[in-house]
Amino acid sequence: MGLPWSEGLVKRTLISPNGTFLTAQLALKHGIACHLAGGTHHAHVDFASGFCIFNDLAITAKALLAQGKVNKILIFDCDVHQGDGTASILQHEKRAYTCSIHCEKNFPAKKALSDFDVGLPPGTSDKEYLDCVQSTLDVAIKNQQPDLILYDAGVDIYQHDPLGLLNITLQGIRLRDKMVLETSKKNNIPIATVIGGGYDDDRYALAKRHAIVIEEAFTAFTH
Repeated sequence: MGLPWSEGLVKRTLISPNGTFLTAQLALKHGIACHLAGGTHHAHVDFASGFCIFNDLAITAKALLAQGKVNKILIFDCDVHQGDGTASILQHEKRAYTCSIHCEKNFPAKKALSDFDVGLPPGTSDKEYLDCVQSTLDVAIKNQQPDLILYDAGVDIYQHDPLGLLNITLQGIRLRDKMVLETSKKNNIPIATVIGGGYDDDRYALAKRHAIVIEEAFTAFTH
């Protein structure tokens, strides 16, 4: 799992998936909602992995489908690491479409099979990355016609992230989030965002990167 046990960890682990579920419900009501946590996409049904204990994305998708709040859902995962747990948990649930754009040479070493996987080479820069995100999202929306998008806006794609391996600038992250949000709005698909991965000894700098998706959500849905 990679995390030491603590009471704080237990509390966060229990609260975070509920936060993603609430965020999804608010997105269905208002068109957009952003969670200040979430994106624990490495957690599997029967084991934790990669700093992830419970898979909030898979839990939310299954709960929404079971309660009839959506008929089809798209999980669009742009964390630098493949969402292997999400893909594994939802592999037999065709109403949930899993799409992962990640660095091919990064964790996990053994990839799961998403409905749509795009493995990018280390060093991929802004233009190639953004072109890939747009074309992949367009195909995923066309294939699934979802009632809701769960968007994992991981910032570990950043060029200086110690666990990233891609070469994406801060502007590239901003343009990615703007693109995803505006595409969902253009297609009249509600979208719920989670922060996903990101690593930095400077927590303030990391928080600013995670805030980009919230800033872009405000811009996209208030203009």
